[in-house]
This record gives sequence, structure tokens and C-alpha cells, in this order.
Amino acid sequence: MNSRHIIIIFLLFPFFYFNANADVTLPKVISSGMVLQRDAKVPVWGKAEAGEKVTVSFAGQEVTTVADADGKWSVTLKSLKLNVQPADMIISGKNTITLENILVGDVWLCSGQSNMEYPFDYRLKKYATPVRGENVALEELLKPKSDKIRYLYAEKQNDTKDIKSVGWFTSNDSVLRNVSAIGYFFGKYIYEETNVPVGIISSSWGGTMIEEWTPAWVYEKSPVFAGQIDPNDKKINGRIAGTKFYSMIQPIVPFAVKGMLWYQGETNCMSEDQATYPEKMKMLLETYRSLFRNPQMPFYYVQIAPYLYSKRTNDKMQHTPELLPEFWEAQSSFLSTHRTGMVVTTDLVDNLSDIHPSYKWEVARRLSLWALAKDYNKKVIYQSPGYKSMKIKDGKIILIFHNIGGGLISKDGEALTWFTIAGADGNFVPAKAEIKRKTVVVWADEVKQPEMVRFAWNERAMPNLCNKKGLPVMPFRTGK
Repeated sequence: MNSRHIIIIFLLFPFFYFNANADVTLPKVISSGMVLQRDAKVPVWGKAEAGEKVTVSFAGQEVTTVADADGKWSVTLKSLKLNVQPADMIISGKNTITLENILVGDVWLCSGQSNMEYPFDYRLKKYATPVRGENVALEELLKPKSDKIRYLYAEKQNDTKDIKSVGWFTSNDSVLRNVSAIGYFFGKYIYEETNVPVGIISSSWGGTMIEEWTPAWVYEKSPVFAGQIDPNDKKINGRIAGTKFYSMIQPIVPFAVKGMLWYQGETNCMSEDQATYPEKMKMLLETYRSLFRNPQMPFYYVQIAPYLYSKRTNDKMQHTPELLPEFWEAQSSFLSTHRTGMVVTTDLVDNLSDIHPSYKWEVARRLSLWALAKDYNKKVIYQSPGYKSMKIKDGKIILIFHNIGGGLISKDGEALTWFTIAGADGNFVPAKAEIKRKTVVVWADEVKQPEMVRFAWNERAMPNLCNKKGLPVMPFRTGK
């Protein structure tokens, strides 16, 4: 190739480049096979040539807009009705895009760190095989699956232009093995109980802190944390704020979603962040509700599981066995936030040295109970019992609980475990405990005048107190 040819190609290159980018394009979250959110305004957006007219046609609606100076365009479809029959969406400008096989149902966003990332085929990460009962995940992999449940899997990356994804796919696609196990089983349970098509957006990253899932600007504007975030590198609590939000969440905003599932906290627990974690959860939730244009968006989260944090040697500080229950307490306190729910996992651990416990199908089932009760009007017992109040009588403490779900039982039929009791001196000793109708009576012979009780107040605690539906009682301590 001589210099004359090179000059001609160079001069023509802007023309080719311009025309290549003049086509209407879409983000990965908008693709064939997707589920659109019912009973909500549905945004559709993308890029085109500046000033280009773009029309979106779907479900009898036709909406037209013009791309702005940066080539960005967006339209909003009016509220869509439930539709289990596949339909097409036509997006036209200088080119025409046809998106096929679209359902209208409910979309749930699943995010967090490794226990949410934990894949449907857990062998991909070489996670431990569950030792109790059937291996539901492996059995499920072999079963036929409904095409009324769709998945969007965001691969891990730091590029902020768009998520790295093949787009939406059905449950028969091999990519399904990478989808969050919790997301998969949650979608399965919801669909089986409601027959409503379900879309699961799986976007998680192991080892991340909550700060990384929250935009830096939120911390900069916070009256609580504004002075703690470094204005130069945006670091807070040792991590750069917003990095995972910008690459794993922002590119799918403002895709209409019904609700969010959240399983994160282990890394913040390691940094002994129990005092401020509830405020950080609040900031994340308020931000996501705003960005996804859903101020009533339900937020169901998982209380992290028993694990030997005190045995870790690579953390900056040496932890006590009470760090984890203090973090549990912080997570439990967030239940006072509007339209939130929490599942307890103290009974789902085989190995206290493994931070990735099995039985994700049971975690998903418990999350689905919250959704079925609160969002689908199903009459199910959905909430773990929690401490309500206490009274002292005859040298014993009588504990009253809320949400006992038909009554309290010992899950294994043995004596109740992981109760301790103390007098005014605050010296806690192991206690005996018995279920008396709707209460639990706690005492220790050596504590004649008891004043305080703690339940499951240790990182090793895997107690056997639960309600008759098998939902474990939340760890707690009385008093201040």
C-alpha cells in the first residue's frame, strides 16, 4: 500500500466512523428475551446520531424521541400489563432493531459480594459440597426449566461504558451455570407460586464492600461521611467508593425493576464496620430507589452466616468472637427501614472456617417468602422471630418474641442452645432455656438476680431455636 492510498483511507476514516456510530444502538440490558416490568413505566434508551429521530414500538404503544447532542436518546413506555406470551419490540431510526421473545412480568436485581455471586453450578468456584440432605443445586441443573424465567448475567469488569454480558437468556442457556444461585432459586420459587414471568439480573462481585456499590457522590454529600471520603482518590474505609456501582449497576439504570435482593457484609464485618453499616445500607437503598425510579422498591437482604472471624490472620486487626453478633445486630436494625426484609442463616453452615456456606436454595426460599408475603399477597409465614421484650420473675428471665409463626420449637428436639445470662455485673454465663408456650424462660443457678440475656452472641453460634416453619430466631442481646 503506497502513501497515496494511506492518505485516502485516512481522509475517509471519519466518514466510515461517523456512519458506524450513526446506527441506533442499545445497552446490553435491553435485548431479545428480556422481561419488562409490569405495572410500571418502562424506560427504553440507547444511542444514535445526534438529532436522529428514534421510535420505539411495543404492546400497542409507539413513542418517538430525538437523540440529543451527545447522541443519547430515551423514551418511557406507559405501564405494561402482565403478558406471558412472547412479543416483539421494534426500535427504528436510520436502522431498525427487532427485539424478540419479550415477556412482561417482574424483574429482580440481585447484588452483593461472593455469597450472592455464588453460582448456580457451585462447582465452577470449587465451593464445598453440602453435607446435609439432598444436593438440590446439582439435581436442579439436570431438570427441565421454564422459559418464563429469564436471566441477565453481568460479568465482572471495571469498564463503565456498559455491562459485560451476552444479554438476556432463558434458563436453558449454558450461561445459566454462572448466574447467582440465590437469584436462580428465588426466580424459580416466585414463578412456581405466582405464574408471573420473572427476570433475574445477576450483578455481584466477591470480596467487595458496600462502599464500592454506592456512588462516590453519595458519600461526598452525606453529613455523616463527607469528611471521611478522600476528595482525591474517593477512598473511604480503604476502598474507592462506587467502583462496582459504575461498572456493574449504573449501565443498567434506569431499567424498571420490581425489587432488589442484597447479600453483602462479610468484608465490612472484617473492617469492624458494625457502627456505620446500617447508615451505609440506607444510603445505598435510597440511591438505588431513586435511580431506578422506584421509591417503594422492596429490599430483601441476607444476614451473614456464622464464621470464625477471630481466626483470621490477614486482617488489619484481631477480631473477638463477639464481632459477628455485633454486625448481626447492625444488620437487624435495618429492618426498621420501610419495605425491607432480612433472612437469618445461622442454621445453614456446615463448616465455620468456610465463609461460603452451601444451601443457597434455602436462602433463596427464605427471601422468596418475604416477597410472596409482601409483594404477591400470599399468606405465608415469612419472618424469623425476633426479641420483643423481657420480664424478670423468680430469678429467671422470661423472653417475649414477635413473629413466632405458629409457635417456637427446638429444631433438633434437644435442649435450647446458645443462651447466656448475667446480673448487674455484666458477667455472662451459659444459661438453661425452656420454651413455655409463646415465651422462652432463661436462667442460670449461679445468677440469682439476672438482668440481661444474650442469644447466639458468638461467631460460632448455630442455635436450635426457631419457629414451627423452621425459620431461626434472630441473634440478640437485651439491654443497651
